Amino acid sequence: MIRVGICGYGNLGRGVESELMKHSDMELVAVFTRRQPASSLEIKADVPVVHVDSAVEWKDKIDVMILCGGSANDLPVQGVEFAKMFNTVDSFDTHAKIPEYLSKVNEAATNGGHISIVSVGWDPGMFSLMRLYMGAILPEGTTYTFWGKGVSQGHSDAIRRVEGVADAIQYTVPIEEAVDTIRKGNSPALSTREKHKRICYVAAKDGADTVRIASEIKSMPNYFDEYDTEVNFISKEELKANHSKLMHGGNVIRMSNTGEDNRHVTEFSIKLDSNPEFTASILIAYTRAAYRLGKNGETGARTVYDIPPVLLCQEERNEIIKKLL
Repeated sequence: MIRVGICGYGNLGRGVESELMKHSDMELVAVFTRRQPASSLEIKADVPVVHVDSAVEWKDKIDVMILCGGSANDLPVQGVEFAKMFNTVDSFDTHAKIPEYLSKVNEAATNGGHISIVSVGWDPGMFSLMRLYMGAILPEGTTYTFWGKGVSQGHSDAIRRVEGVADAIQYTVPIEEAVDTIRKGNSPALSTREKHKRICYVAAKDGADTVRIASEIKSMPNYFDEYDTEVNFISKEELKANHSKLMHGGNVIRMSNTGEDNRHVTEFSIKLDSNPEFTASILIAYTRAAYRLGKNGETGARTVYDIPPVLLCQEERNEIIKKLL
Protein backbone atom coordinates (compact mmCIF):
# COMPACT_ATOMS: atom_id res chain seq x y z
CA MET A 1 0.00 0.00 0.00
CA ILE A 2 1.17 3.51 -0.83
CA ARG A 3 0.89 5.62 2.32
CA VAL A 4 -0.45 9.06 1.41
CA GLY A 5 -0.62 12.34 3.29
CA ILE A 6 -2.73 15.36 2.33
CA CYS A 7 -1.44 18.85 3.11
CA GLY A 8 -4.23 21.40 2.90
CA TYR A 9 -7.91 20.67 3.22
CA GLY A 10 -9.71 23.10 0.95
CA ASN A 11 -11.66 22.07 -2.14
CA LEU A 12 -8.69 20.24 -3.63
CA GLY A 13 -7.75 18.47 -0.40
CA ARG A 14 -11.31 17.27 0.06
CA GLY A 15 -11.29 16.07 -3.54
CA VAL A 16 -8.14 14.04 -2.93
CA GLU A 17 -9.64 12.51 0.21
CA SER A 18 -12.77 11.52 -1.70
CA GLU A 19 -11.10 10.12 -4.82
CA LEU A 20 -8.29 8.34 -3.01
CA MET A 21 -10.75 5.71 -1.83
CA LYS A 22 -11.11 4.53 -5.44
CA HIS A 23 -7.47 3.41 -5.60
CA SER A 24 -7.00 0.07 -3.90
CA ASP A 25 -3.20 0.37 -3.75
CA MET A 26 -3.28 3.56 -1.65
CA GLU A 27 -4.29 4.53 1.87
CA LEU A 28 -4.67 7.93 3.50
CA VAL A 29 -2.46 8.16 6.59
CA ALA A 30 -2.97 11.74 7.82
CA VAL A 31 -4.22 15.20 6.87
CA PHE A 32 -2.02 18.22 7.58
CA THR A 33 -3.37 21.72 8.19
CA ARG A 34 -2.31 25.19 9.30
CA ARG A 35 -5.40 25.55 11.45
CA GLN A 36 -5.01 26.13 15.16
CA PRO A 37 -5.83 23.82 16.76
CA ALA A 38 -5.48 21.19 14.06
CA SER A 39 -8.19 19.13 15.75
CA SER A 40 -10.75 21.78 14.78
CA LEU A 41 -10.56 20.59 11.17
CA GLU A 42 -13.41 18.21 10.40
CA ILE A 43 -12.54 15.52 7.86
CA LYS A 44 -14.44 12.48 6.62
CA ALA A 45 -11.66 9.91 6.89
CA ASP A 46 -10.78 8.26 10.20
CA VAL A 47 -7.16 9.44 10.23
CA PRO A 48 -5.17 11.90 12.37
CA VAL A 49 -5.33 15.63 11.64
CA VAL A 50 -1.88 17.13 12.22
CA HIS A 51 -0.57 20.70 12.24
CA VAL A 52 1.93 21.34 9.42
CA ASP A 53 4.61 22.31 11.93
CA SER A 54 4.66 18.67 13.08
CA ALA A 55 5.01 17.22 9.58
CA VAL A 56 8.68 16.31 10.12
CA GLU A 57 7.56 13.76 12.71
CA TRP A 58 5.80 11.83 9.90
CA LYS A 59 8.79 11.46 7.56
CA ASP A 60 8.93 7.68 7.94
CA LYS A 61 5.16 7.15 7.99
CA ILE A 62 4.20 8.68 4.62
CA ASP A 63 5.38 7.57 1.17
CA VAL A 64 3.99 10.54 -0.79
CA MET A 65 2.61 13.87 0.42
CA ILE A 66 0.00 15.46 -1.86
CA LEU A 67 0.25 19.24 -1.50
CA CYS A 68 -3.16 20.86 -1.94
CA GLY A 69 -2.40 24.49 -1.10
CA GLY A 70 -2.79 27.46 -3.39
CA SER A 71 -0.17 28.56 -5.91
CA ALA A 72 -0.20 32.21 -4.89
CA ASN A 73 1.15 31.84 -1.36
CA ASP A 74 1.12 28.23 -0.10
CA LEU A 75 3.02 26.13 -2.63
CA PRO A 76 5.98 28.49 -3.20
CA VAL A 77 6.86 27.83 0.46
CA GLN A 78 5.40 24.37 1.13
CA GLY A 79 6.59 22.86 -2.14
CA VAL A 80 10.21 23.54 -1.19
CA GLU A 81 9.94 22.73 2.51
CA PHE A 82 8.02 19.47 2.10
CA ALA A 83 10.33 18.26 -0.69
CA LYS A 84 13.10 18.16 1.91
CA MET A 85 11.07 15.68 4.00
CA PHE A 86 8.81 13.70 1.64
CA ASN A 87 8.18 12.57 -1.89
CA THR A 88 5.60 15.13 -3.05
CA VAL A 89 3.08 15.86 -5.77
CA ASP A 90 1.53 19.31 -6.27
CA SER A 91 -0.58 21.35 -8.68
CA PHE A 92 1.40 24.61 -8.83
CA ASP A 93 -0.31 26.46 -11.67
CA THR A 94 1.27 29.89 -12.06
CA HIS A 95 2.54 29.14 -15.56
CA ALA A 96 5.05 31.98 -15.78
CA LYS A 97 6.74 30.92 -12.55
CA ILE A 98 6.92 27.16 -13.14
CA PRO A 99 10.60 27.11 -14.27
CA GLU A 100 11.68 29.03 -11.16
CA TYR A 101 9.50 26.89 -8.89
CA LEU A 102 10.73 23.67 -10.50
CA SER A 103 14.33 24.70 -9.93
CA LYS A 104 13.82 25.45 -6.23
CA VAL A 105 11.88 22.24 -5.60
CA ASN A 106 14.46 20.24 -7.53
CA GLU A 107 17.24 21.50 -5.28
CA ALA A 108 15.24 20.74 -2.13
CA ALA A 109 14.15 17.28 -3.29
CA THR A 110 17.64 16.34 -4.49
CA ASN A 111 19.25 17.41 -1.23
CA GLY A 112 16.54 15.61 0.73
CA GLY A 113 16.79 12.43 -1.31
CA HIS A 114 13.18 12.60 -2.52
CA ILE A 115 11.11 12.81 -5.70
CA SER A 116 8.73 15.72 -6.33
CA ILE A 117 6.35 15.95 -9.29
CA VAL A 118 5.23 19.55 -9.73
CA SER A 119 2.48 21.34 -11.65
CA VAL A 120 0.26 18.28 -11.96
CA GLY A 121 -3.33 18.88 -13.01
CA TRP A 122 -5.22 19.45 -16.21
CA ASP A 123 -3.46 22.74 -17.00
CA PRO A 124 -0.62 22.70 -16.32
CA GLY A 125 -0.58 18.94 -16.69
CA MET A 126 -2.82 17.15 -19.20
CA PHE A 127 -3.10 20.21 -21.46
CA SER A 128 0.69 20.60 -21.30
CA LEU A 129 1.08 17.07 -22.67
CA MET A 130 -1.41 17.76 -25.47
CA ARG A 131 0.47 20.91 -26.48
CA LEU A 132 3.69 18.89 -26.61
CA TYR A 133 2.23 15.96 -28.56
CA MET A 134 0.43 18.13 -31.10
CA GLY A 135 3.46 20.35 -31.67
CA ALA A 136 5.90 17.45 -31.96
CA ILE A 137 3.73 15.51 -34.39
CA LEU A 138 2.64 18.51 -36.47
CA PRO A 139 5.51 21.01 -36.25
CA GLU A 140 4.13 23.45 -38.80
CA GLY A 141 1.23 25.20 -37.12
CA THR A 142 -0.10 27.13 -34.15
CA THR A 143 -1.45 25.82 -30.84
CA TYR A 144 -4.21 27.60 -28.93
CA THR A 145 -5.35 26.91 -25.38
CA PHE A 146 -8.74 28.00 -24.09
CA TRP A 147 -9.98 27.60 -20.51
CA GLY A 148 -13.58 27.66 -19.36
CA LYS A 149 -16.14 28.70 -18.92
CA GLY A 150 -15.38 27.59 -15.43
CA VAL A 151 -14.07 28.28 -11.95
CA SER A 152 -10.32 28.67 -11.57
CA GLN A 153 -9.32 27.45 -8.11
CA GLY A 154 -5.97 29.22 -8.22
CA HIS A 155 -7.37 32.56 -9.32
CA SER A 156 -10.24 32.33 -6.83
CA ASP A 157 -7.72 31.62 -4.07
CA ALA A 158 -5.61 34.61 -5.15
CA ILE A 159 -8.65 36.90 -4.85
CA ARG A 160 -9.46 35.56 -1.37
CA ARG A 161 -5.99 36.62 -0.24
CA VAL A 162 -6.73 40.27 -1.07
CA GLU A 163 -7.26 42.33 2.08
CA GLY A 164 -10.94 42.99 2.74
CA VAL A 165 -12.22 39.94 0.80
CA ALA A 166 -14.39 37.53 2.80
CA ASP A 167 -14.93 35.05 -0.05
CA ALA A 168 -14.73 35.02 -3.84
CA ILE A 169 -15.02 32.97 -6.99
CA GLN A 170 -13.52 33.60 -10.42
CA TYR A 171 -14.75 32.38 -13.79
CA THR A 172 -12.43 32.12 -16.79
CA VAL A 173 -14.45 32.68 -19.97
CA PRO A 174 -13.12 32.05 -23.49
CA ILE A 175 -13.88 34.56 -26.22
CA GLU A 176 -16.19 32.46 -28.39
CA GLU A 177 -15.43 34.38 -31.58
CA ALA A 178 -11.77 33.43 -31.25
CA VAL A 179 -12.57 29.74 -30.68
CA ASP A 180 -14.93 29.62 -33.65
CA THR A 181 -12.38 31.28 -35.93
CA ILE A 182 -9.74 28.65 -35.16
CA ARG A 183 -12.13 25.71 -35.51
CA LYS A 184 -12.90 26.95 -39.02
CA GLY A 185 -9.24 26.41 -39.94
CA ASN A 186 -7.84 29.90 -39.42
CA SER A 187 -4.65 30.75 -37.51
CA PRO A 188 -5.08 34.26 -36.10
CA ALA A 189 -2.46 35.93 -33.92
CA LEU A 190 -4.32 36.42 -30.64
CA SER A 191 -3.23 38.34 -27.58
CA THR A 192 -4.00 37.07 -24.09
CA ARG A 193 -6.81 39.60 -23.85
CA GLU A 194 -8.31 38.43 -27.13
CA LYS A 195 -8.61 34.81 -25.98
CA HIS A 196 -10.21 35.08 -22.51
CA LYS A 197 -11.92 37.36 -20.07
CA ARG A 198 -12.21 36.92 -16.31
CA ILE A 199 -15.35 37.44 -14.26
CA CYS A 200 -15.04 37.71 -10.47
CA TYR A 201 -17.74 37.56 -7.81
CA VAL A 202 -16.55 38.94 -4.49
CA ALA A 203 -18.12 39.05 -1.04
CA ALA A 204 -16.32 41.87 0.77
CA LYS A 205 -15.91 42.16 4.51
CA ASP A 206 -18.01 44.77 6.29
CA GLY A 207 -16.56 48.22 5.75
CA ALA A 208 -13.99 47.09 3.18
CA ASP A 209 -12.93 49.48 0.42
CA THR A 210 -14.48 47.85 -2.65
CA VAL A 211 -12.86 50.33 -5.06
CA ARG A 212 -9.41 49.37 -3.77
CA ILE A 213 -10.25 45.65 -3.85
CA ALA A 214 -11.42 45.83 -7.47
CA SER A 215 -8.32 47.77 -8.50
CA GLU A 216 -6.00 45.35 -6.71
CA ILE A 217 -7.66 42.35 -8.39
CA LYS A 218 -7.56 43.83 -11.88
CA SER A 219 -3.88 44.80 -11.58
CA MET A 220 -2.70 41.50 -10.02
CA PRO A 221 0.32 40.26 -12.03
CA ASN A 222 0.24 36.71 -13.47
CA TYR A 223 -3.47 36.48 -12.69
CA PHE A 224 -5.58 39.39 -14.00
CA ASP A 225 -3.46 42.25 -15.34
CA GLU A 226 -3.39 40.94 -18.93
CA TYR A 227 -7.14 40.29 -19.16
CA ASP A 228 -10.37 42.23 -19.36
CA THR A 229 -11.53 41.56 -15.80
CA GLU A 230 -14.99 42.18 -14.42
CA VAL A 231 -15.38 42.42 -10.62
CA ASN A 232 -18.86 42.05 -9.13
CA PHE A 233 -19.54 42.55 -5.41
CA ILE A 234 -22.30 40.39 -3.96
CA SER A 235 -23.32 39.05 -0.57
CA LYS A 236 -21.95 35.87 1.01
CA GLU A 237 -25.42 34.35 0.75
CA GLU A 238 -25.68 35.06 -2.98
CA LEU A 239 -22.15 33.74 -3.54
CA LYS A 240 -23.00 30.48 -1.80
CA ALA A 241 -26.38 30.11 -3.50
CA ASN A 242 -25.34 30.90 -7.07
CA HIS A 243 -21.60 30.22 -7.32
CA SER A 244 -20.81 27.08 -5.33
CA LYS A 245 -20.54 24.69 -8.29
CA LEU A 246 -16.84 24.27 -9.14
CA MET A 247 -17.23 23.31 -12.79
CA HIS A 248 -14.59 23.98 -15.45
CA GLY A 249 -13.35 22.85 -18.84
CA GLY A 250 -11.31 23.86 -21.82
CA ASN A 251 -9.69 23.03 -25.14
CA VAL A 252 -6.27 22.67 -26.69
CA ILE A 253 -6.56 23.26 -30.44
CA ARG A 254 -3.77 23.09 -33.00
CA MET A 255 -4.15 24.46 -36.49
CA SER A 256 -1.43 22.82 -38.62
CA ASN A 257 -0.34 21.92 -42.13
CA THR A 258 1.20 18.93 -43.88
CA GLY A 259 2.31 18.57 -47.45
CA GLU A 260 1.68 21.54 -49.69
CA ASP A 261 -1.92 22.41 -48.90
CA ASN A 262 -3.39 19.96 -46.39
CA ARG A 263 -4.69 21.63 -43.27
CA HIS A 264 -5.51 19.89 -39.97
CA VAL A 265 -7.41 20.91 -36.87
CA THR A 266 -6.65 18.71 -33.85
CA GLU A 267 -8.46 19.29 -30.56
CA PHE A 268 -8.41 17.93 -27.02
CA SER A 269 -11.23 19.08 -24.76
CA ILE A 270 -12.64 18.51 -21.28
CA LYS A 271 -15.87 19.46 -19.57
CA LEU A 272 -15.87 19.07 -15.79
CA ASP A 273 -18.62 19.15 -13.20
CA SER A 274 -15.98 19.33 -10.47
CA ASN A 275 -12.64 20.97 -11.14
CA PRO A 276 -11.14 19.97 -7.74
CA GLU A 277 -12.20 16.33 -7.98
CA PHE A 278 -10.80 15.99 -11.50
CA THR A 279 -7.55 17.71 -10.51
CA ALA A 280 -7.39 15.51 -7.41
CA SER A 281 -7.72 12.41 -9.59
CA ILE A 282 -4.73 13.48 -11.69
CA LEU A 283 -2.68 14.20 -8.56
CA ILE A 284 -3.45 10.71 -7.25
CA ALA A 285 -2.30 9.02 -10.46
CA TYR A 286 0.99 10.92 -10.32
CA THR A 287 1.31 9.99 -6.65
CA ARG A 288 1.71 6.40 -7.83
CA ALA A 289 4.47 7.52 -10.22
CA ALA A 290 6.25 9.48 -7.49
CA TYR A 291 6.18 6.43 -5.21
CA ARG A 292 7.62 4.14 -7.89
CA LEU A 293 10.37 6.58 -8.86
CA GLY A 294 11.27 7.04 -5.23
CA LYS A 295 11.44 3.28 -4.71
CA ASN A 296 13.88 3.13 -7.62
CA GLY A 297 16.14 5.60 -5.85
CA GLU A 298 15.49 8.60 -8.09
CA THR A 299 15.60 12.09 -6.61
CA GLY A 300 14.83 15.65 -7.69
CA ALA A 301 11.84 17.38 -9.28
CA ARG A 302 9.91 16.23 -12.32
CA THR A 303 7.04 17.51 -14.48
CA VAL A 304 4.41 15.57 -16.42
CA TYR A 305 6.81 15.63 -19.39
CA ASP A 306 9.25 13.43 -17.48
CA ILE A 307 6.86 10.68 -16.34
CA PRO A 308 6.31 7.52 -18.44
CA PRO A 309 2.54 6.93 -18.71
CA VAL A 310 2.77 3.35 -17.43
CA LEU A 311 3.88 4.65 -14.03
CA LEU A 312 0.47 6.25 -13.53
CA CYS A 313 -1.48 3.00 -13.72
CA GLN A 314 -2.09 0.42 -11.05
CA GLU A 315 -1.96 -2.38 -13.65
CA GLU A 316 1.33 -3.88 -14.82
CA ARG A 317 2.87 -2.73 -18.12
CA ASN A 318 2.10 -5.91 -20.07
CA GLU A 319 -1.53 -5.82 -18.97
CA ILE A 320 -1.83 -2.17 -20.00
CA ILE A 321 -0.39 -2.94 -23.44
CA LYS A 322 -2.73 -5.89 -23.89
CA LYS A 323 -5.80 -3.96 -22.80
CA LEU A 324 -5.24 -0.49 -24.20
CA LEU A 325 -2.61 -0.40 -26.93
